[in-house]
Amino acid sequence: MKTCGIIGGMSWESTAEYYRLINSMINKKLGSLHSGKIIIYSVDFEEIANLQKKAEWSKSAEILSDTAKNLEKAGADFVLISTNTMHKVADEVSKNINIPLIDIRAVCVEAIKKDKIDKVLLLGTKFTMEDDFYVDYLRKNGLEVFIPDENERNYIHDVIFNRLCLGEVLEEDKKRFAEIIENSDAQGVILGCTEIGMLISQKDVSKRVYDTTLLHAQKAVELMI
Repeated sequence: MKTCGIIGGMSWESTAEYYRLINSMINKKLGSLHSGKIIIYSVDFEEIANLQKKAEWSKSAEILSDTAKNLEKAGADFVLISTNTMHKVADEVSKNINIPLIDIRAVCVEAIKKDKIDKVLLLGTKFTMEDDFYVDYLRKNGLEVFIPDENERNYIHDVIFNRLCLGEVLEEDKKRFAEIIENSDAQGVILGCTEIGMLISQKDVSKRVYDTTLLHAQKAVELMI
């Protein structure tokens, strides 16, 4: 089994879900007492979140690159950044290590293409929904991308940082997210924040759901075994 390195802590709630998903899938595939070979380096999200607010992405890239190097030194065969927003610096992190970085956007596009869908709604932090690094990546791969309006983007961002990242899941948020998804002209929705899967799953909406946390974890398991 190969060893998966995870840059975590952004937030630790979703990092815990990565750990649960990977181990449960490994055990389901291999049986008995099997679990995953995983190294997690969990950063202090407060530091990263403050850098995001100040748009100090180069400093963020430096921190995550150092973290990835440490995972490589510890024996990881590949690395995951367990957050969508910080894939804004994924290319920079990848340049600083000698093992593969598994891009969450690429994994998501692969799943969407497999379903032959070309119109998707993107939900995530405001950085993910509004900056070029995610939307342009999807468009370059032939997808038509819809994003919520400004009020909805502000609301989604607030729910992520002030509730989901703190482990607070409210029924009223679930209903509002479902309404935003169902009112879109897209064929499917990308849960482009690793915490949104705590709130929304396929059973909650009629449109095809692409949970990036689940897809990323599935790809890790595929590479591990």
